[in-house]
Amino acid sequence: MDAFVKTIVESAASVVGVRLSEQPPFTALETIGSVEIRRYGVRLAAETTVQGLGDDAARSEAFSRLAGYIFGKNRTRAKMAMTAPVETSGGQPSQKIAMTAPVETARESGGALRMRFFLPASVSAETAPVPDDARVTIGSVPGQTLAVLRFSGRSSLEELAVRKRDLLDSLAPTSWKAAGEPFALFYDPPFTPPFLRRNEVAVAVTK
Repeated sequence: MDAFVKTIVESAASVVGVRLSEQPPFTALETIGSVEIRRYGVRLAAETTVQGLGDDAARSEAFSRLAGYIFGKNRTRAKMAMTAPVETSGGQPSQKIAMTAPVETARESGGALRMRFFLPASVSAETAPVPDDARVTIGSVPGQTLAVLRFSGRSSLEELAVRKRDLLDSLAPTSWKAAGEPFALFYDPPFTPPFLRRNEVAVAVTK
């Protein structure tokens, strides 16, 4: 199937809540009410950090940088579709690569926003194309145990703050303790109807 057609099909699927993109594998360890405890292995991600902007502007800027990387702003000019691999050639080594879900965002100390696009399991640190933009880095995310709370709807700052509190409150009476600050995970494009969106808040935990 042509890559453009794949992108249209998979984007259309997301509109009705069907997700076809690769997701980092995990092992479900435990369920506590609406919270799932997951163990993730090492993952490879493209990452960028934006400082000095409000939440919406920072998200937009971070997304633009990372989307630029997967759409060809890299040393091999490999074009990486958001939801389907695209093979390119023409004077440079051809590559097939896709962005996976979810997109991870978090506010760092000092108010900077960090965003990650996870890369497919078939891509290694050695084979991932080098970004043209120095503000985009490729690196390994260590294995983590995460407590995750899933929700649908919009993901405004206010809504995320409420969900993060709910997540931490759910952990309070358990043997799982937060080992960092909560962050957000988004699985769907912005044109997906809010009631069909898959959003999550997560936090690293220890027993």
